[in-house]
Amino acid sequence: MNSTATYKKEQRHNRFILSCLCILLVLLSVLFLFAGRYPKGGISFPKNLSTDLLMQNIILNVRLPRIILALLAGAILSAAGFTFQMLFSNPLVEPGFLGVSQGSAFGAALIMVIGNGSSALVQVSATVFGLTALLLSYFLAKKFRFGGWLLRLVLSGIAVSAIFSSALGVVKLVAEPTKDLQDITFWMMGGLWNCNWKQIITIMPIVLVCILVILRFRWKLNLLSLQEKTAYSVGLNPNRDRIILLLVATIGTTLTISITGLIGWVGLIMPHLARKLFGSDSKVALPGATLMGAIFLLLCDTVGRSLLATEIPIGLLTSFIGAITFIIILSLKNQEGKA
Repeated sequence: MNSTATYKKEQRHNRFILSCLCILLVLLSVLFLFAGRYPKGGISFPKNLSTDLLMQNIILNVRLPRIILALLAGAILSAAGFTFQMLFSNPLVEPGFLGVSQGSAFGAALIMVIGNGSSALVQVSATVFGLTALLLSYFLAKKFRFGGWLLRLVLSGIAVSAIFSSALGVVKLVAEPTKDLQDITFWMMGGLWNCNWKQIITIMPIVLVCILVILRFRWKLNLLSLQEKTAYSVGLNPNRDRIILLLVATIGTTLTISITGLIGWVGLIMPHLARKLFGSDSKVALPGATLMGAIFLLLCDTVGRSLLATEIPIGLLTSFIGAITFIIILSLKNQEGKA
């Protein structure tokens, strides 16, 4: 009876926190529509919004698309990071673990140099090469003859990441310094300044489907993180389910970063914080991580575009905050271990 009561209490507590996160996400999204440098720096509520055509245009065509993209990007990066960590039973992996980020970066940089630089071509190329990196990692893992499946996948991911990083270096070397190289550099720092409704409409349905599929499979993640014999014993097909989740997480990630550029640490840190807040059960922690990732990226983007006269690339903010948070998490774990 005590264990049942404790479980029900934890469920109520988790539902309450998830509800609070949903409310916070909605409130911040509405509030940050009025955050920026117009009509004045910070958060402002113009009294004459109905007659201020410039303010209406800024809200509808600049800030609203950025907010939607920030929410989508934060949600999919965090959900994908949680998925990768559970599938590989390793809390130190993220969506770029199998060379996905490096492949996407190479694809985007390649089009910036040899193509006409259109956002559509950059988006397609980044997605194609991100998926290519995943498939290449999977193929090499099948060919390797050292260690178990997860170890072989880790080793193949390291090799593929190195290959695409080297190829990216070659592309940057031949890029025109005054234009293409600058575009590549800014893209790799991450940012939402170039987003528009056309890009949002292009990726939003697919990214939302990817998030929903990951959430639909969340109860399986607990079992897929165990040994394959255990997963088979309860009627799962671990190889098939892992491939589905890896593909879905990779497609959502590559589509997102094809527009936003490289945004690191979201998929690494948010799952850690979600597990600390909700526990290790992915049925609750995964939705929590998804909401926390969306809120975190929304906050970073708003700070980046509002704090200074020059916009701070969002990738720099997420890397700085993520690294500090990572140090704190590891320090607390070390203290707990000593205690």
